[in-house]
Amino acid sequence: MAPGGSGVPGRGQTGLLLTHTVVVQAATFMLRPASAYRALDLDVPAAWLGVLGASFAVVPLVLAVPSGHAVDRFGERRIVLAGSGLLAAAGACFVLFADSVAGLVVASMVLGTGHLCAVVGQQALVANRTAADRYDAAFGYYTFAASLGQALGPGLIVVFGGDRPIPDTGAIFLGATALTLPLLVAAASLRPSAHHRQAAGPAAGGLAGLLRQPGLVRALAVSCVVLAAVDITLVYLPALGAERGIAAGSIGVLLGLRAVASMASRLLLGRLVAAVGRRRLLIGTVALSAAGVGLLLPPLPLGAMAVVVTVSGLGLGAGQPLTMSFLAESAPPGLRGRAMSLRLTGNRLGQVVIPSAAGALAAGAGAAGVLACTAAGLAGAAVAATGLHQGPPSDPTPRPEREEPC
Repeated sequence: MAPGGSGVPGRGQTGLLLTHTVVVQAATFMLRPASAYRALDLDVPAAWLGVLGASFAVVPLVLAVPSGHAVDRFGERRIVLAGSGLLAAAGACFVLFADSVAGLVVASMVLGTGHLCAVVGQQALVANRTAADRYDAAFGYYTFAASLGQALGPGLIVVFGGDRPIPDTGAIFLGATALTLPLLVAAASLRPSAHHRQAAGPAAGGLAGLLRQPGLVRALAVSCVVLAAVDITLVYLPALGAERGIAAGSIGVLLGLRAVASMASRLLLGRLVAAVGRRRLLIGTVALSAAGVGLLLPPLPLGAMAVVVTVSGLGLGAGQPLTMSFLAESAPPGLRGRAMSLRLTGNRLGQVVIPSAAGALAAGAGAAGVLACTAAGLAGAAVAATGLHQGPPSDPTPRPEREEPC
């Protein structure tokens, strides 16, 4: 049992963090679709649906870097606890104020802010409490837990709201709020690292110094492109199917195969890195995803599409945790919260800018043209990843207790 902690031993802390991660994502992926259903129930114009979707991201985009600074200054547990409280508050806002568009927008903004704080704190906790040689396994397990929560959330919509075209959103809001309450207990039980009490030192140079760390900007760029590719394929694979007369159920199976492949690659990430090395694996998996997306361009039988989509899912799943490992290793102790928040900022910008550009392209080139550009972007990200190098551990501080990988 580590001194000054919560009384929960290392392996228990790992389970607590992963459970917290699953529940945060599940609650978020219940509330976001449910808010859209409530808007449809209120006969909200289509243009306002876009505003509602953007309201989840706009405040986090502004607060991402400050939240990382808060993690480095006050400790991961306090920020995770704040995020958990905001998620519970968001659920209450949906319950109380979701009968108007303004109420939905405010509740979505609170939800986005709570999700941001929880995720930044979680990622910094993984980075600060894991030995550098185990980053890949730790972030692999962490992102697997996040994916599991994102898969469970939509399923819980059916559990609470029924299977009608527009479910009982009031019951979903209540169920999600009840789900967020244990998060407060779990967050309070997490043991923070000691890095927020360490001065980063003038050599670190704050945010500007962080951006000058070798490989950090490359890792941010690769992360941004990979996450945007995930979003684009989620939207434009169904569009490709519609253009080619493929049944929606078949496209749903393909998307499910991609998600399962991504989760499998994350679960096995530590072993894969041990076998081939982090940089080679990142280059190879991003290149593999580029090839997989590119092979969707010519017409293929459904069985061949299943193989190609599975291959691209394996590559896309590994990209995010591997870039987290590079960022955690590049950032000095005391700046890792800001490093993870920079990654989230880049990802948010990529999720806004790149799919918007893809939509403009689709007007003239169709879904196949969008996927071709996505494949080219992934190939460019693979080339950028060749400039990343795994250096010696950047954190020489001994830990009082050996942590299991998250």
